[in-house]
Amino acid sequence: MNSVVTRMLIAISVGYLVVGCAAVPPEAAIPAYQNRAVTRDEAGIEVSTAVLSSEESAAVYGVPLAERRIQPVWIEVRNREDHNYFLLSPGLDPNFFPASEAAEAFSSDASPDQRSELARRFRSLAFHNPVRPGETVAGFVLTNFNAGAKLVQLDLVASGHARTFSVFVSVPGFEADYKRSQVFRRATDPQEPTVNYTDDASFREALEALPCCATDEDGSKKGDPLNLVIVGSLDDAFPALVRRGWSLTERKWSGAIERMISAALSGQAYVNAPVSDLYLFGRAQDLALQKARGDIHQRNHMRLWLSTMRYHDKPVWVGQISRDIGIRLTWHSSTFTTHKIDPEVDEARTALTEDMAYSQNLFKMGLVTGVGAVLEAAPRRNLTTDPYYTDGFRVVLVFDRTPRPLSQIEIFPWITPYKVLRVTPGARP
Repeated sequence: MNSVVTRMLIAISVGYLVVGCAAVPPEAAIPAYQNRAVTRDEAGIEVSTAVLSSEESAAVYGVPLAERRIQPVWIEVRNREDHNYFLLSPGLDPNFFPASEAAEAFSSDASPDQRSELARRFRSLAFHNPVRPGETVAGFVLTNFNAGAKLVQLDLVASGHARTFSVFVSVPGFEADYKRSQVFRRATDPQEPTVNYTDDASFREALEALPCCATDEDGSKKGDPLNLVIVGSLDDAFPALVRRGWSLTERKWSGAIERMISAALSGQAYVNAPVSDLYLFGRAQDLALQKARGDIHQRNHMRLWLSTMRYHDKPVWVGQISRDIGIRLTWHSSTFTTHKIDPEVDEARTALTEDMAYSQNLFKMGLVTGVGAVLEAAPRRNLTTDPYYTDGFRVVLVFDRTPRPLSQIEIFPWITPYKVLRVTPGARP
């Protein structure tokens, strides 16, 4: 018999035995994933959701779903309205796994009775529509596996009504780079005084007063230009990034280094590959994200630092974004290798802006003065000696929870960009 099926049936049998032997069934303990669930409430609909780790999904389903790249998302919907609501599973993942398909993946060596039991268990755990008025419905949608973080988009529809919740959820078991700084807790509950800007002119002035560049650890050398400002929270900016394929980076530990070496040798992608540390506000980046291409050599990546600024009560993140286009040897890294960046760093900044326009959550954008113009004929160099040139601006991207079409994205009336990159020194741009 298939060992996977055997383990599952043993787990089920033990469960039946425990229930059968108990004279008075004890109160069921709340699963860990429910205790950490993220809850959102809008009008008369309340949703809670959590993403299961590989170990949790194996415990719940009795089979190692993660080995088949299947990841359960737990969802609970409480309906206080007077309409029947239906959860649309493709909103979570267009290629989600129906319970019957997932069960079949683990039943190839099982007997007919065992296959029937697998199918029954998977069906019983699934989320079942509709959610009737006054009801609370909970269950799982089986999605494709993500490490680090997952965008859980819950689309609930009723006759003449719709509710959408986009929730950025961390995945347990992932050694995320951001955990060292507890940055998401700090963004929600700041431990230091903040300044909330509600006047655009004052906000622009504060952004332009920021340092030009990230630095090395002691602040003695300038590195890549700070060319990005993101305004938003876990409810808007980060769902937008994850929706467009951006992934959290893993911290630099032995397992991550091994995966990087393996990916480099095999030519495969590693969408959570670590990034080196740069410094601002006296600390390394609070988190980093990347959008990988087909192999580890090519990716767009950004580093973000949480500032003490707020814009209309939203957290303000100062960032650096560039595009990796290869790997080269260097004496400026402890591993003697580094990613080579595209010297035209404005390209990555522009690509991100255009990408976010499709995210559904970009509310407003504009440009402020940053590092200042650096000409292609006289480039500057970052900490690993890669050359770069730029028009010198930093883009400001403001996000909101409410979906916004392209035609309604607002523009700060600050700077109209112009090309200065290939002008020779001394010439008029």
